[in-house]
Amino acid sequence: MDLYESGEMYLETILRLKKSGEPVHSIDVARYAGKAKSSVSRAIGILRDKGFIDIDINGHIEFTEKGARRAEQIIERHEVLTAWLRSIGVPAEAAEEDACRMEHVIGDATFEAIKRSVKPEN
Repeated sequence: MDLYESGEMYLETILRLKKSGEPVHSIDVARYAGKAKSSVSRAIGILRDKGFIDIDINGHIEFTEKGARRAEQIIERHEVLTAWLRSIGVPAEAAEEDACRMEHVIGDATFEAIKRSVKPEN
């Protein structure tokens, strides 16, 4: 895997912020994530160096194709795992929190099996 959990969390945060339609800056990520600007700046630099994001001259964070694809995968995992946990009776808040942790550590085969159980094929 080319990203650690924290990098995936930052990609997820950037995507959630981008869905508002406003340009995303490092300070926005720091506020949303409740992290120090210095920590976010370091993480943003790593994501840029690994080819997940670009930063334009105005400081706007933009996904590369690779970054957009990865962020969408992370969001999908979060949504599917939350739905699955809710379907087995886990309260909403706990399902959200647990899905957030699980999305970074389960294997692809396990995720695909859970996904099929939540969204059965037609």
